[in-house]
Amino acid sequence: MPLLLKGAVTTVTISVCAMSLALVLGLVAAIGRMSRRRSLRFISGFYVEVIRGTPLLVQLFIVYYGLPSYGIRLEPFMAGFLTLGIHYGAYLSEVYRAGILSVDRGQWEAAASIGMTRSSVLRVIILPQAIRVILPPIGNYFISMLKDSALTATITVSELLRAGQLRVAITFRAMDIYLMVAAIYLTLSYPLSILIRWLEKRSSRGFDAHE
Repeated sequence: MPLLLKGAVTTVTISVCAMSLALVLGLVAAIGRMSRRRSLRFISGFYVEVIRGTPLLVQLFIVYYGLPSYGIRLEPFMAGFLTLGIHYGAYLSEVYRAGILSVDRGQWEAAASIGMTRSSVLRVIILPQAIRVILPPIGNYFISMLKDSALTATITVSELLRAGQLRVAITFRAMDIYLMVAAIYLTLSYPLSILIRWLEKRSSRGFDAHE
């Protein structure tokens, strides 16, 4: 059990690190796709389409096994969190974009008419309103990432699934141990689901009060 709990800590750690990266990359990509500059739209669109069009496991193998061919060697944890962050950043960019586009276009024009810059409008007016649209899917993607982090076991990250595999190799009690692994994943993800629903209701109530 201590080995599984240690693996669970690694699972949570790599997921939190990767989600932090994905949140930043997703916002940058979303802004790029809505930019007036064609080059930024192309680069952002290329990133999103390539990442969304290829399996996460293949991306993981390219980063961990492919990059050393070009002299770039990453530790398993670093390769895992970077790949997860880049992968989910592409998906979160669409979430950000949908949230930003859900805000009335007139607010952009009204803010511009009083001299606010585009970045100030986005930061002060648009994003705070878009958060109620963005928050639930971000939470759901985090839960998906938590489970997808099991793929990092294939590059020897000592997360929960790999801890279970090592334990099975010693005890040969595959059913018991993998059921425990599944129970720990459920224990980690279910409270997050409850928290996401609570945050969704809270953010919607706040906006309803202003409407």
